[in-house]
Amino acid sequence: MRRYIRALILCMVFAVFSALYVYSKLFYADLSVGGGGGRNVLQRAAAAPNPRDSGHGSRRGPDKKGPADQHWYNRYIMRKAEGHAGVVGGAVPEQMHLAVVTCGQRLEETLTMLKSAVMFSIKPLRLHIFADDQLHASFIRVLESWPGSLRPRFSYSVYPITFPRRNAGEWKKLFKLCASQRLFLPGELLCKIPFSVGLMWLILKELDSLVYVDSDILFLQPVDALWSLLAHFNDTQLAAMAPEHEEPRIAWYNRFARHPYYGRTGVNSGVMLMNVTRIRATYFRNDMTSVGLRWEELLMPLLQKYKLNITWGDQDLLNIIFHHNPECLLEIPCHWNYRPDHCIYGSNCVSAEEEGVFVLHGNRGVYHDLKQPAFRAVYDAIRQYSFGEDPVGSLLMPLEEELLKTTSTYCSKSHVLFTKRLSHSLANVNRDPNKGPPHGG
Repeated sequence: MRRYIRALILCMVFAVFSALYVYSKLFYADLSVGGGGGRNVLQRAAAAPNPRDSGHGSRRGPDKKGPADQHWYNRYIMRKAEGHAGVVGGAVPEQMHLAVVTCGQRLEETLTMLKSAVMFSIKPLRLHIFADDQLHASFIRVLESWPGSLRPRFSYSVYPITFPRRNAGEWKKLFKLCASQRLFLPGELLCKIPFSVGLMWLILKELDSLVYVDSDILFLQPVDALWSLLAHFNDTQLAAMAPEHEEPRIAWYNRFARHPYYGRTGVNSGVMLMNVTRIRATYFRNDMTSVGLRWEELLMPLLQKYKLNITWGDQDLLNIIFHHNPECLLEIPCHWNYRPDHCIYGSNCVSAEEEGVFVLHGNRGVYHDLKQPAFRAVYDAIRQYSFGEDPVGSLLMPLEEELLKTTSTYCSKSHVLFTKRLSHSLANVNRDPNKGPPHGG
């Protein structure tokens, strides 16, 4: 009996000291821009209106305390913004949520994507950045350097890259480094992850909806337009993605896949709109059990079954899931995820031809080589643009001139599609957020 009591006491002591250690690491984390902090950064919010998460959760009033006066969890977990600049008629507008995962050498690429998202957004935008620990301080430094006039438009959180302990290394290296982190964004899985990052779950678990994008995405249309598609979900749909290909004759999945995939040509997961509340609550049909499995129960068995047959990592797993549950997916037009595949052999994205490109996806590294100069020209134009400059004279006109020089590829010959929506979106870049949403466009 004494041995059991001693063992119990030892476990309690160990638990207390473990909790104190985690608390101290969070409490003394250096969040200053110049202090090299970031290794333990779970969140750092720029000034923005309080969120209202798609009709879920409660409204909170502005926090008037300074950082030094706030309780530690307010400083590091739920840091709020001061003031409500940009709020129209006293109502707090719905806040959009955008998530990205980045590892390795993708800092500049990710920041350029974030710039395009913030630049064109109308409603307040919350950025959720999952990044290698060594990138945290750089993200904070750059985002904090953006003009104060942008603060009503966005806030941000920086999180560590985190996978379940079991098979963490396998998940991290699945396809591109860290890309499979997106599979764990719905949040329920995070409660099974070590306590040191469980606080991240406290933030994400309350989100109702989320837009996930790859780091090589560029918004040429306000995020608001993509966010508004949530209203088009029917009772069973919980995610929206665009097809992998429009032309089956050059599509990959229907010619080469060794696993189930969605629809005729599969879907591309570079742009994914999610109702995470529905994802958490759904039991998904599958080819492994006779009963439905919840999202967190499904991922590991899928990986174990298909890991020798998948080529595109987490995107293949999503295709398998929605192959068995097609009623859960809203298929959106290709102009929401326009890639070189849509023009490399001639234009095959009808919706982009009609309305222009809404979201540009520079996969295969085309922003950083000369294989698709039109894609690189758009990326360089947004990367080099400085907030506050005349968007037409400093971004649109130089870009149009550069695109006229890039006529050596089929994609370059379709360059007018790249600026069709961009020219409308640029009208909002230097708008005064206190005057409310723009008209037209």
